[in-house]
Amino acid sequence: MASYNLFDRDFNPVLCEEKSCALKVTLNRPRKLNCLTFEMVSQIHVAMRTYENDAKVNLVIVKVFLINGIVMGGGAGLSMNGMFRIVTENTVFAMPEVLIGHFPDVGASYFLSRLPGYYGEYLGLTGARINGVEMLACGLATHFVLSKDLQQLENALCELVSSDALTISKLINKFIYSGQTNQDNFHERLETINKCFCKETVEEILLSLEEMNSGADKWIVEAISSLKSASPTSLKIGLRSIREGRKQTLELCIAREYIVCSHVVRGTVTNDFFEGARALLFEKDKKPKWEPSQLCRVSEEMLDKFSAELDDEDFKCLQLPARSSPSTEARAKL
Repeated sequence: MASYNLFDRDFNPVLCEEKSCALKVTLNRPRKLNCLTFEMVSQIHVAMRTYENDAKVNLVIVKVFLINGIVMGGGAGLSMNGMFRIVTENTVFAMPEVLIGHFPDVGASYFLSRLPGYYGEYLGLTGARINGVEMLACGLATHFVLSKDLQQLENALCELVSSDALTISKLINKFIYSGQTNQDNFHERLETINKCFCKETVEEILLSLEEMNSGADKWIVEAISSLKSASPTSLKIGLRSIREGRKQTLELCIAREYIVCSHVVRGTVTNDFFEGARALLFEKDKKPKWEPSQLCRVSEEMLDKFSAELDDEDFKCLQLPARSSPSTEARAKL
């Protein structure tokens, strides 16, 4: 087995290992919960481009796909758009971007919009945390494996000599947990979630939740609290993005999210992203001052500005590279 760094650095946040017909890519910033940096994304990109057309590599294993802990934000973008998404009893998933003045991007408008009913809106607008069992129930995960069996599965995948999706699936199925997993929480919540999050606006969603709230269901109380704490602008961007994502391919979702994200990080319309980062990530006073501070003050005209191309001669819309092989085959490696 070969182990090497893609760049000549004393410490590398992305490690690559070749074994048999597989390439294993491991995120290597455990103290930072493997939060993605530009350097990490660049290195992963180099690895994927290098092995995309390598006939000797039948399988690419990005260790975040074997989800045995927290997966949020960029990690969710890497893993949720893969063909196989393996979780354990230790897995925690969330898309909490609206709480810091951002919105669920990294392809989230594609994978969240395809969850049962309006569960994607619930996750994207509240930042709710769910476990591996709930991920399996809603379709975010494809397989549930006990953490104690994860290394054996990884070893078996590394020895696999086929890139056929059915063959990979059959191998993973040998390791799935066959015991009882309690999915009642998901099914009990979904009926209420559908009633509330099907509404056309964030205001209507919040009002519906408040009408359903008796104080007995902790998740409803938490959902209301999250909606009232999040950036009003981010909530409306997020809802619009997920709704648009239902009608688009993954490629179109990512390209559209790129434009919206460019406006967010440049502060074209509002500085909520910088204020959220200040209040929750840096100074940590947990008292962000959103502007606008109320949902009713976020107009459709403001939201339209996030979808417009930037007035910058150096800005270019995201152009995803053409794939040399059918996308279904390429994604089967993930």
